[in-house]
Amino acid sequence: MSTNEQSTTELLIAAKEASRVLAGSSGEVRAAAIRAIADAVDAGHEEILAANALDVEAGKVSGLDDALIDRLTLTPDRIRGIAEGARAVADLEDPVDEELEGHRLDNGLEIRKVRRPLGVVAVVYEARPNVTIDSAVLCLRSANAAVLRGSSTAAHSNAVLARLASAAITASGLPAAAVTLIGGGRREELQELGTATDLVDLIIPRGGAGLKKALEAVATVPVIYAAAGNCHVYVDAEADLAMAQAIIVNAKVQRPGVCNAAESLLVHESVAAEFLPAALGALAAEGVELRCDGRAAALAGSGVEVVSATDEDFATEFLAPILSIAVVDSADAAIAHIGRFGSGHSEAVVTSDRDVARQFQAEVDAACVYVNASTRFTDGAEFGMGAEIGISTQKLHARGPIGLRELTTFTYLIDGDGQIRG
Repeated sequence: MSTNEQSTTELLIAAKEASRVLAGSSGEVRAAAIRAIADAVDAGHEEILAANALDVEAGKVSGLDDALIDRLTLTPDRIRGIAEGARAVADLEDPVDEELEGHRLDNGLEIRKVRRPLGVVAVVYEARPNVTIDSAVLCLRSANAAVLRGSSTAAHSNAVLARLASAAITASGLPAAAVTLIGGGRREELQELGTATDLVDLIIPRGGAGLKKALEAVATVPVIYAAAGNCHVYVDAEADLAMAQAIIVNAKVQRPGVCNAAESLLVHESVAAEFLPAALGALAAEGVELRCDGRAAALAGSGVEVVSATDEDFATEFLAPILSIAVVDSADAAIAHIGRFGSGHSEAVVTSDRDVARQFQAEVDAACVYVNASTRFTDGAEFGMGAEIGISTQKLHARGPIGLRELTTFTYLIDGDGQIRG
């Protein structure tokens, strides 16, 4: 790993050179380097916690909201999770050179379509020190060089994590520039990354709307946006209501400051009177602020405080213990509501009606569409991908969790024995 003693351009040139070495490296060597990183994270947990405490304290002093503080905070369990996630990535099948298809032409040419690394992948992220390791190991396993631009908010944590990863990488015989940490916070860095078309093959931003807007203003390098999650749970007329309550409480409360947490609850009018009093009471008991449309508010149980919801509420990713609630006339109305307000991230229906379930999965336009399950499962590790860099809501190249295969392109390899075209 290189440091800020070099210019951004110099760091990117070194990363480009490292990417060529990685492209020719064996999967076994890359997996060994990742396991060494995991061991280094485990061994360095006290140093990581000490550095993280500095970032968290500074964040509180500067007025970061609770959601950002939660994303910033590392605990012993979270550090163990980072290391375990890295080992899971190392254990995954090497995607590089996987043959996607192949055929032989009449002229004898053998054509194979195989996965190949993208090259240099830059990840820009805010207040998420775990992304430092997640991104590094995913890029290494897919034979890409990783350029990491964290925020100043997590500067101490990122620096320690990147240093531990760097030592493990070089000890494994791979180039130091396979993972490069670039400062954090300066707008000039973002512009340099975004316009380095000869040196950077892909940028993945992981942060809020402000980061996305800043990158959109300057980027000429291809970008996959790990976007916001305005996620819904729809309780259908044929829902198991006990299941529905458990799902919405989990989707909203288990970790409200993340992109796969539910932000809106939609309830079919035929079950609203039976479902909402208990469900809203359970949510209120967990400290959730309830923003209801008129029909939902009228069905709140006694002692349950609600406020009136606006269109802005239904369009908002709260990343906080706040939930918007509406009563809808039909599954069609729920799907239309999601189409209007959703961000294309993760949407769920609770129903025992197979036709409604299939309609929901066919007509809801989102990266992940659930039947009878919490939206909180939208996660690379939960999907068996080891880890992820983010959740893409785009439709081209990658959608959903950005894991190993999403960090590859493909090449056609053609073998002949002297064929020429007439």
